[in-house]
Amino acid sequence: MSSFKKMIPQQALVIRDSEKKTIPSEQLVVGDIVEVKGGDQIPADIRVLSSQGCRVDNSSLTGESEPQPRSSEFTHENPLETKNICFYSTTCLEGTVTGMVINTGDRTIIGHIASLASGVGNEKTPIAIEIEHFVHIVAGVAVSIGILFFIIAVSMNYRVLDSIIFLIGIIVANVPEGLLATVTVTLSLTAKRMAKKNCLVKNLEAVETLGSTSIICSDKTGTLTQNRMTVAHLWFDNQIFVADTSENHSNQVFDQSSRTWASLSKIITLCNRAEFKPGQENVPIMKKAVIGDASETALLKFSEVILGDVMEIRKRNCKVAEIPFNSTNKFQLSIHETDDPHDKRFLMVMKGAPERILEKCSTIMINGEEHPLDESTAKAFHTAYMELGGLGERVLGFCHLYLPAHEFPETYKFDTDAVNFPTSNLCFVGLLSMIDPPRSTVPDAVTKCRSAGIKVIMVTGDHPITAKAIAKSVGIISANSETVEDIARRLSIAVEQVNKWDAKAAVVTGMELKDMSSEQVDEILANYQEIVFARTSPQQKLIIVEGCQRQDAVVAVTGDGVNDSPALKKADIGVAMGIAGSDAAKNAADMVLLDDNFASIVTGVEEGRLIFDNLKKTIAYTLTKNIAELCPFLIYIIVGLPLPIGTITILFIDLGTDIIPSIALAYEKAESDIMNRKPRHKKKDRLVNQPLAVYSYLHIGLMQALGAFLVYFTVYAQEGFLPRSLINLRVEWEKDYVNDLEDSYGQEWTRYQRAYLEWTGYTAFFVGILVQQIADLIIRKTRRNSIFQQGPFRNKVIWVGIASQIVVGLVLSYGLGSVTALSFTMLRAQYWFVAVPHAILIWVYDEVRKLFIRLYPGSWWDKNMYY
Repeated sequence: MSSFKKMIPQQALVIRDSEKKTIPSEQLVVGDIVEVKGGDQIPADIRVLSSQGCRVDNSSLTGESEPQPRSSEFTHENPLETKNICFYSTTCLEGTVTGMVINTGDRTIIGHIASLASGVGNEKTPIAIEIEHFVHIVAGVAVSIGILFFIIAVSMNYRVLDSIIFLIGIIVANVPEGLLATVTVTLSLTAKRMAKKNCLVKNLEAVETLGSTSIICSDKTGTLTQNRMTVAHLWFDNQIFVADTSENHSNQVFDQSSRTWASLSKIITLCNRAEFKPGQENVPIMKKAVIGDASETALLKFSEVILGDVMEIRKRNCKVAEIPFNSTNKFQLSIHETDDPHDKRFLMVMKGAPERILEKCSTIMINGEEHPLDESTAKAFHTAYMELGGLGERVLGFCHLYLPAHEFPETYKFDTDAVNFPTSNLCFVGLLSMIDPPRSTVPDAVTKCRSAGIKVIMVTGDHPITAKAIAKSVGIISANSETVEDIARRLSIAVEQVNKWDAKAAVVTGMELKDMSSEQVDEILANYQEIVFARTSPQQKLIIVEGCQRQDAVVAVTGDGVNDSPALKKADIGVAMGIAGSDAAKNAADMVLLDDNFASIVTGVEEGRLIFDNLKKTIAYTLTKNIAELCPFLIYIIVGLPLPIGTITILFIDLGTDIIPSIALAYEKAESDIMNRKPRHKKKDRLVNQPLAVYSYLHIGLMQALGAFLVYFTVYAQEGFLPRSLINLRVEWEKDYVNDLEDSYGQEWTRYQRAYLEWTGYTAFFVGILVQQIADLIIRKTRRNSIFQQGPFRNKVIWVGIASQIVVGLVLSYGLGSVTALSFTMLRAQYWFVAVPHAILIWVYDEVRKLFIRLYPGSWWDKNMYY
């Protein structure tokens, strides 16, 4: 809201009691008459009463990069389209306007947008929903197993205090304490990595949301395009030439030797009021700041690249008279002295709407010579004009006339009000078309989105023809896709006769959208793969986003204008542009692209998917040992063995040896298929699904439990208690007054000796789990690829994790082994190797699983064993 406040113009010039006064703009009321001049912000929504050459910049509101003319005539039902309304907070670029205030404050169009943006609630992110879902599952499992065994223990006549300790032990064994740290580290790491790639993440959870995105609704101006008008095509000598629209304009390839081009370039240079701001000698031409409107800026930069110093050329051809462009005449005219010492005639140059310019001409220049303008040359002009217009480009016509020296001597005084010079029978020289060209990185990014199963929809305030042309050039509408209109044109039938579902692409305008029900909007979104929405209002952007969300899609919206802020906030993830973006857009967004580059979104999608993958791997790794920690309590209660592992020992596994390795999985690189998968369905593809739980608990988890029990039984057997003699030994074992308990070989054990052996058993069980968790960590590096495909040494942090596990194990066993409160003892070295065969078995088993998944995609194996 504070960024909307910044847009408020401070002062307004108002006519009250028939005198002009300047008042703070918040004191304006409906019915006030205000005057605005070039450079001012519009202080309220006003209806134009009179205007002189007024043009306003509506780009922050409607996304139109061209300045819009304003006059008192009512031209359109839609208030955003009509010419007789100026909107609060837009800027008057040139001319003057007098108008009556019709809306102030929240009732203005921009006020509506502000209240839309503040009214849209923040939804929970998909990752927050997933983690909550996981927490509920884990908590449910832990508490129910705990309570079940508490009841069993009490019914088997255990002391209540002991039963409560089991209850706590079982719950502790089931809860992955390290998960919170891992999630935070994973998200922070990714945010840091993305900042290096020019993506500023404001909300950590947003990165994962971007990974599960299935629809991107992208703004056109400034996101897909460069947000500057650029010369795209030229037509002279009956030929269309292509100009270089890349971001530095370095290689112009059209024929510059023609004499017609010499004349055309002169008109482009002279009939232009735009100028470079001073003091930019070392700035590249395309980056220089210009005083002038978008079209003239494009022409100025184009001629500067090709001809060199434009200002110098203008100095040599001094301007003596000028009629600026206005919306009534639709042309601009200037008269210049020429720099040819042999020809002292005045040169009149003119540019404007092509049909207006053609009306004023009687000849046309071809190959440097004038020819009469007859039917065939006029037809060639119309063909070229239609072709360039059909590409969605803004076309201008150029003509000139050398004024005869005997009628217009050097001393002649030109009067632009009385127009004492000819403005007809001129010579038509050529056409030039301009477009806001797409960014060079966008087509590749759109292709990547498509292969990742993401639908890219263009939503723009621009003209449908222009929007469609840009959509085709960046691949949002693919080369062989046709809209209903294209099919009608190809078959030469009326649009109504075409079955609308035969078309693959659709271009929908704001006017059509206004009359659609939400079911019709859903129908379009569901049935067309390639969609462009043109001439849309901010309210309609919101309707489109809501429509996508009704399809159960995760929607990302990109935008830069104030008009995008409600949609940015409503979307699952809003992505604002850092350079061209308004403050309101940046505040509403979850992520800001610092380089305004659509391609950075694809990087974000990949990173988001990687987060989800790595969290899955971390959770799978963390859950595996739960079974190995749970089984000792079950066996202890049911079979009556001496307790294999203590509660404190479990905490040392969960918070000691497992934390760093589970964080290390956050550094894992992406697997090769990450951008070829479909986006995950937020209701079906859960973070913790059945295959993950079954594989972690029942496959690897049970293997780990067996391996750990093997070490436990080995220690007891070495000391004299063979496995069968341990069954139902618990009651005698725990009696404090029994100091002569016999083992399998008849040796007698005191209570203290038994307690020390029990702690040795804890340590052995702990070491058994630790060794197998190292194998578990290595297999979790990939879910589908073999460990050798992923490169075992690509993630150095994993090796730090493994080293940390071993160091913590050694410290607990040998450093703190004498501290009785921790229940650890100094373990003989050979016990560390008992579980190694089990660890190798776990690794081989997992490699076989992955091999079958890769060999038989879509099979039972893939569906049930790929987590």
